[in-house]
Amino acid sequence: MARLDVGTKAPGFTLKDERGEKVSLKDFLGTRVVLYFYPADDTPGCTKEACQFDAALYRFVGAGVEVLGISPDGSESHRRFRDRYELKLRLLSDENHSVMEAYGAWGEKTLYGRKSVGVIRSTFLLSHDGTIERAWYNVRADGHAEKVLAAVPD
Repeated sequence: MARLDVGTKAPGFTLKDERGEKVSLKDFLGTRVVLYFYPADDTPGCTKEACQFDAALYRFVGAGVEVLGISPDGSESHRRFRDRYELKLRLLSDENHSVMEAYGAWGEKTLYGRKSVGVIRSTFLLSHDGTIERAWYNVRADGHAEKVLAAVPD
């Protein structure tokens, strides 16, 4: 699993959101973007992380940052998840894991001593020009949104 270094060009992508509409990274050129990769909708850690990013969404937007959550779940799952928790942030579907693999957010991981292959909870802050400004791998869901917000330059 390759990790992305600060200063490298972020891999481009086009994925569907919770409404089934295509969203391309290139649409955000000129804007800072937070991409956070998470394992699954409506699970305890992922729900906590999504709700915390959502609670901070207006502060991210006020700082000129778009926030996009990406998981392997489909658009319909994302829609139900957003509706259930009244989330405002956009959720994108990477059902074949290709974007996660490109960002180093898919691979072997160890949980409670057991190895498996899946989503490696990771977050990226992309600069205005589409390069990696910060990268966090193997993050803890709780409190992570505030850490990312604190790393956004003024």
